[in-house]
Amino acid sequence: MRRLAVLTMMAAILVFVVLAGQATAGPSLNWGSEVDAGQCPPGKLVLNVTHKVVNDADSGVASNYWAYDDYNKHIQVWQASPDAFCAIVRYVGSFTTVATRSPGNTDDISAGITGTFEGGYRANITGTLNPDPTSRTRGYLGPFDYQWGGDPADGTIIPFDWVGTYFSSISIFDQVWWGWIYHAGANGTWVNAVSGNSGDITD
Repeated sequence: MRRLAVLTMMAAILVFVVLAGQATAGPSLNWGSEVDAGQCPPGKLVLNVTHKVVNDADSGVASNYWAYDDYNKHIQVWQASPDAFCAIVRYVGSFTTVATRSPGNTDDISAGITGTFEGGYRANITGTLNPDPTSRTRGYLGPFDYQWGGDPADGTIIPFDWVGTYFSSISIFDQVWWGWIYHAGANGTWVNAVSGNSGDITD
């Protein structure tokens, strides 16, 4: 009887821990499976480049810019037919907040909160490749400074437009999936995705 009582108590504790963990779990995003090469139809890999971005402005749901972003960007494009392409673009980096509304628009946020983020998008493209692009089509392209000044009302310049660089014309650019997840420890987690936004980064 003592053994049964102990086992019953242990089971109850386990259920409590699991439920407590579910109650306190933050937002999540299965972004890796959405920006996997297997999501694209079979084709020839025509673009496979990476580059670093610094001082990019990140926008929140209130249409304000709430953080500086520094990240690595990986761009891959497969050609399925003469004018049909599938692009997968992945981001991994860090952010630092400025004083403005929080990204999820639930509160004001202080400057200097730091964290990490990851995600990307998948797009179907109908167009024509540029036969003589100004940038290489394989390997590392170097760093690009977006030169954001930190004003929540101002965006950034775009020093490198990969679509304009590698395509001479585009009739359709259909971003079929996109999403990013931001982690700031005790300051929260925010998911910004085509499936919906959840959580927030707050003080």
